[in-house]
Amino acid sequence: MNPEAHRAIVSSQFSPQARSYLTSAVHAGGEDLDLMARVVGKRPGAIALDMGCGGGHATFRLAPLVEKVVAYDLSEAMLAVVAKEAEHRGLSNVVTKQGAAETLTCPSAAFDVAVSRYSTHHWLDLPVGLAQMRRVLKTGGLAIFMDVITSGSPLLDTWLQTLELLRDPSHVRNYSVTEWQAMLSTAGFKPGAVSLFRLRLDFSSWISRMNTPEAHVQAIRSLQQRASADVSGRLAIESDGSFTLDTMLFRAEAA
Repeated sequence: MNPEAHRAIVSSQFSPQARSYLTSAVHAGGEDLDLMARVVGKRPGAIALDMGCGGGHATFRLAPLVEKVVAYDLSEAMLAVVAKEAEHRGLSNVVTKQGAAETLTCPSAAFDVAVSRYSTHHWLDLPVGLAQMRRVLKTGGLAIFMDVITSGSPLLDTWLQTLELLRDPSHVRNYSVTEWQAMLSTAGFKPGAVSLFRLRLDFSSWISRMNTPEAHVQAIRSLQQRASADVSGRLAIESDGSFTLDTMLFRAEAA
Protein backbone atom coordinates (compact mmCIF):
# COMPACT_ATOMS: atom_id res chain seq x y z
CA MET A 1 0.00 0.00 0.00
CA ASN A 2 1.09 3.56 -0.70
CA PRO A 3 0.36 5.67 2.40
CA GLU A 4 0.95 8.95 0.60
CA ALA A 5 -1.62 8.09 -2.08
CA HIS A 6 -4.26 7.41 0.56
CA ARG A 7 -3.38 10.55 2.52
CA ALA A 8 -3.74 12.60 -0.65
CA ILE A 9 -7.27 11.25 -1.08
CA VAL A 10 -8.13 12.01 2.55
CA SER A 11 -6.80 15.54 2.24
CA SER A 12 -8.58 16.16 -1.07
CA GLN A 13 -11.86 14.97 0.44
CA PHE A 14 -11.74 16.98 3.66
CA SER A 15 -9.78 20.14 2.96
CA PRO A 16 -12.41 21.73 0.68
CA GLN A 17 -15.12 20.84 3.22
CA ALA A 18 -13.31 22.00 6.35
CA ARG A 19 -15.78 24.72 7.23
CA SER A 20 -18.76 22.37 6.84
CA TYR A 21 -17.35 20.06 9.51
CA LEU A 22 -17.08 22.98 11.92
CA THR A 23 -20.76 23.82 11.42
CA SER A 24 -22.03 20.22 11.15
CA ALA A 25 -24.67 19.51 13.83
CA VAL A 26 -23.70 15.82 13.84
CA HIS A 27 -20.11 16.69 14.74
CA ALA A 28 -20.71 19.74 16.94
CA GLY A 29 -22.78 17.88 19.54
CA GLY A 30 -23.77 14.44 20.69
CA GLU A 31 -24.06 12.17 23.70
CA ASP A 32 -20.54 10.90 23.08
CA LEU A 33 -19.03 14.38 23.39
CA ASP A 34 -20.95 14.99 26.60
CA LEU A 35 -19.76 11.66 28.01
CA MET A 36 -16.17 12.35 26.93
CA ALA A 37 -16.19 15.61 28.86
CA ARG A 38 -17.58 13.90 31.96
CA VAL A 39 -15.04 11.06 31.80
CA VAL A 40 -12.09 13.45 31.37
CA GLY A 41 -13.32 15.90 34.01
CA LYS A 42 -11.26 18.81 35.23
CA ARG A 43 -7.55 18.00 34.92
CA PRO A 44 -5.46 21.11 35.71
CA GLY A 45 -1.96 20.72 34.32
CA ALA A 46 -2.90 17.92 31.93
CA ILE A 47 -1.83 17.91 28.28
CA ALA A 48 -4.36 16.41 25.83
CA LEU A 49 -4.16 15.16 22.25
CA ASP A 50 -7.07 15.21 19.81
CA MET A 51 -5.98 12.78 17.10
CA GLY A 52 -7.67 13.44 13.75
CA CYS A 53 -9.36 16.53 15.16
CA GLY A 54 -11.42 17.36 12.06
CA GLY A 55 -13.59 20.38 12.79
CA GLY A 56 -12.20 20.51 16.32
CA HIS A 57 -15.29 19.76 18.37
CA ALA A 58 -13.54 17.35 20.76
CA THR A 59 -10.70 19.87 21.05
CA PHE A 60 -13.11 22.65 22.01
CA ARG A 61 -14.71 20.48 24.70
CA LEU A 62 -11.31 19.43 26.09
CA ALA A 63 -9.74 22.89 26.20
CA PRO A 64 -11.56 24.17 29.33
CA LEU A 65 -10.71 20.95 31.18
CA VAL A 66 -6.94 20.76 30.68
CA GLU A 67 -3.85 22.94 30.47
CA LYS A 68 -3.24 22.44 26.74
CA VAL A 69 -4.76 20.58 23.78
CA VAL A 70 -2.82 19.57 20.67
CA ALA A 71 -5.26 19.34 17.75
CA TYR A 72 -3.65 16.96 15.26
CA ASP A 73 -4.96 16.34 11.73
CA LEU A 74 -3.83 15.40 8.25
CA SER A 75 -5.63 18.36 6.64
CA GLU A 76 -3.96 21.76 6.95
CA ALA A 77 -7.27 23.38 5.94
CA MET A 78 -9.02 21.67 8.85
CA LEU A 79 -6.32 22.85 11.23
CA ALA A 80 -6.66 26.42 9.97
CA VAL A 81 -10.39 26.30 10.71
CA VAL A 82 -9.75 24.87 14.18
CA ALA A 83 -7.12 27.49 15.02
CA LYS A 84 -9.37 30.33 13.90
CA GLU A 85 -12.38 28.99 15.81
CA ALA A 86 -10.30 28.38 18.95
CA GLU A 87 -9.17 32.01 18.80
CA HIS A 88 -12.78 33.12 18.29
CA ARG A 89 -13.82 31.15 21.38
CA GLY A 90 -10.96 32.51 23.45
CA LEU A 91 -9.31 29.10 23.80
CA SER A 92 -5.69 30.20 23.98
CA ASN A 93 -4.49 26.75 25.10
CA VAL A 94 -5.18 25.06 21.73
CA VAL A 95 -2.27 24.41 19.38
CA THR A 96 -2.45 22.66 16.00
CA LYS A 97 -0.11 20.13 14.46
CA GLN A 98 -0.28 18.58 10.98
CA GLY A 99 0.40 14.95 10.16
CA ALA A 100 -0.90 11.41 9.73
CA ALA A 101 -1.85 9.24 12.69
CA GLU A 102 0.62 6.55 11.71
CA THR A 103 3.55 9.00 11.70
CA LEU A 104 2.79 11.02 14.82
CA THR A 105 5.86 13.13 15.59
CA CYS A 106 5.01 14.15 19.17
CA PRO A 107 7.46 13.05 21.90
CA SER A 108 6.86 9.81 23.78
CA ALA A 109 4.87 10.04 27.03
CA ALA A 110 3.95 13.64 26.26
CA PHE A 111 0.21 13.45 26.97
CA ASP A 112 -2.04 12.70 29.92
CA VAL A 113 -5.17 12.32 27.78
CA ALA A 114 -5.62 11.28 24.15
CA VAL A 115 -8.92 11.19 22.25
CA SER A 116 -10.07 10.52 18.71
CA ARG A 117 -13.56 11.08 17.30
CA TYR A 118 -14.93 10.05 13.90
CA SER A 119 -11.42 9.80 12.53
CA THR A 120 -10.13 6.24 12.91
CA HIS A 121 -12.22 4.82 10.05
CA HIS A 122 -10.05 6.91 7.70
CA TRP A 123 -6.71 5.60 8.98
CA LEU A 124 -4.88 3.40 6.51
CA ASP A 125 -3.30 1.36 9.32
CA LEU A 126 -5.33 1.63 12.51
CA PRO A 127 -3.10 -0.68 14.60
CA VAL A 128 -0.07 1.49 13.82
CA GLY A 129 -2.01 4.66 14.61
CA LEU A 130 -3.14 3.19 17.93
CA ALA A 131 0.44 2.19 18.73
CA GLN A 132 1.52 5.78 18.08
CA MET A 133 -1.18 7.08 20.41
CA ARG A 134 -0.01 4.66 23.11
CA ARG A 135 3.60 5.79 22.60
CA VAL A 136 2.81 9.45 23.20
CA LEU A 137 0.48 8.75 26.16
CA LYS A 138 1.90 8.48 29.65
CA THR A 139 1.54 5.14 31.40
CA GLY A 140 -1.80 5.20 33.18
CA GLY A 141 -3.04 7.94 30.85
CA LEU A 142 -6.61 8.05 29.61
CA ALA A 143 -7.54 7.32 26.00
CA ILE A 144 -11.03 7.77 24.54
CA PHE A 145 -12.07 6.61 21.09
CA MET A 146 -15.38 7.57 19.46
CA ASP A 147 -16.46 6.27 16.08
CA VAL A 148 -19.02 4.34 14.05
CA ILE A 149 -18.92 0.59 14.67
CA THR A 150 -20.11 -2.50 12.84
CA SER A 151 -22.45 -5.01 14.43
CA GLY A 152 -20.20 -7.98 13.68
CA SER A 153 -22.73 -9.33 11.16
CA PRO A 154 -21.08 -9.95 7.74
CA LEU A 155 -24.23 -8.80 5.92
CA LEU A 156 -24.61 -5.56 7.85
CA ASP A 157 -20.87 -4.96 7.72
CA THR A 158 -20.87 -5.21 3.92
CA TRP A 159 -23.75 -2.76 3.67
CA LEU A 160 -22.16 -0.25 6.03
CA GLN A 161 -18.77 -0.30 4.30
CA THR A 162 -20.42 0.02 0.87
CA LEU A 163 -22.52 3.03 1.82
CA GLU A 164 -19.53 4.69 3.50
CA LEU A 165 -17.23 4.15 0.51
CA LEU A 166 -19.77 5.34 -2.08
CA ARG A 167 -20.16 8.53 -0.11
CA ASP A 168 -16.45 9.04 0.62
CA PRO A 169 -13.52 7.30 -1.17
CA SER A 170 -11.20 8.13 1.75
CA HIS A 171 -13.15 5.69 3.95
CA VAL A 172 -11.09 2.65 5.01
CA ARG A 173 -13.15 0.63 7.49
CA ASN A 174 -15.45 0.65 10.49
CA TYR A 175 -14.68 -2.01 13.10
CA SER A 176 -16.65 -4.05 15.62
CA VAL A 177 -16.30 -3.70 19.41
CA THR A 178 -14.50 -7.07 19.48
CA GLU A 179 -12.01 -5.88 16.87
CA TRP A 180 -11.46 -2.66 18.82
CA GLN A 181 -10.76 -4.58 22.02
CA ALA A 182 -8.19 -6.76 20.29
CA MET A 183 -6.41 -3.87 18.56
CA LEU A 184 -6.30 -1.75 21.72
CA SER A 185 -4.79 -4.61 23.71
CA THR A 186 -2.17 -5.25 21.03
CA ALA A 187 -1.27 -1.54 20.96
CA GLY A 188 -0.57 -1.51 24.70
CA PHE A 189 -3.87 -0.26 26.10
CA LYS A 190 -6.03 -1.77 28.78
CA PRO A 191 -9.54 -1.63 27.24
CA GLY A 192 -12.22 -0.34 29.59
CA ALA A 193 -15.91 0.44 29.42
CA VAL A 194 -17.73 0.77 26.10
CA SER A 195 -20.75 3.06 25.73
CA LEU A 196 -23.00 2.50 22.71
CA PHE A 197 -25.12 5.05 20.88
CA ARG A 198 -27.36 5.37 17.84
CA LEU A 199 -26.58 8.24 15.46
CA ARG A 200 -29.18 9.42 12.93
CA LEU A 201 -27.73 10.88 9.73
CA ASP A 202 -29.81 13.28 7.68
CA PHE A 203 -29.18 12.11 4.13
CA SER A 204 -29.06 15.51 2.46
CA SER A 205 -26.50 17.01 4.83
CA TRP A 206 -24.56 13.73 5.00
CA ILE A 207 -23.82 13.73 1.27
CA SER A 208 -23.45 17.50 0.87
CA ARG A 209 -20.90 17.63 3.70
CA MET A 210 -18.64 15.35 1.62
CA ASN A 211 -19.70 16.76 -1.78
CA THR A 212 -20.59 13.25 -2.92
CA PRO A 213 -20.93 12.96 -6.75
CA GLU A 214 -24.51 12.62 -7.99
CA ALA A 215 -23.80 9.20 -9.54
CA HIS A 216 -22.73 7.90 -6.12
CA VAL A 217 -25.73 9.52 -4.44
CA GLN A 218 -28.01 7.65 -6.84
CA ALA A 219 -26.11 4.41 -6.22
CA ILE A 220 -26.59 4.78 -2.45
CA ARG A 221 -30.30 5.47 -2.89
CA SER A 222 -30.68 2.51 -5.25
CA LEU A 223 -29.03 0.19 -2.75
CA GLN A 224 -31.15 1.51 0.11
CA GLN A 225 -34.33 0.89 -1.86
CA ARG A 226 -33.30 -2.73 -2.51
CA ALA A 227 -32.19 -3.49 1.04
CA SER A 228 -33.67 -6.49 2.82
CA ALA A 229 -35.94 -6.03 5.82
CA ASP A 230 -33.06 -6.99 8.13
CA VAL A 231 -30.78 -4.34 6.66
CA SER A 232 -33.35 -1.56 6.35
CA GLY A 233 -34.56 -2.29 9.87
CA ARG A 234 -31.12 -2.18 11.47
CA LEU A 235 -30.09 0.95 9.56
CA ALA A 236 -33.55 2.49 10.09
CA ILE A 237 -33.56 3.65 6.47
CA GLU A 238 -36.10 6.42 5.91
CA SER A 239 -37.94 7.41 2.75
CA ASP A 240 -35.56 10.31 2.03
CA GLY A 241 -32.44 8.17 2.54
CA SER A 242 -31.69 9.27 6.07
CA PHE A 243 -30.52 6.39 8.26
CA THR A 244 -29.09 5.51 11.65
CA LEU A 245 -25.71 4.04 12.59
CA ASP A 246 -24.23 2.40 15.68
CA THR A 247 -21.46 4.38 17.35
CA MET A 248 -19.37 3.84 20.45
CA LEU A 249 -17.23 5.58 23.04
CA PHE A 250 -14.38 3.30 24.13
CA ARG A 251 -12.38 4.11 27.22
CA ALA A 252 -8.88 2.70 27.62
CA GLU A 253 -5.87 3.12 29.86
CA ALA A 254 -2.26 3.20 28.71
CA ALA A 255 -0.91 -0.01 30.22
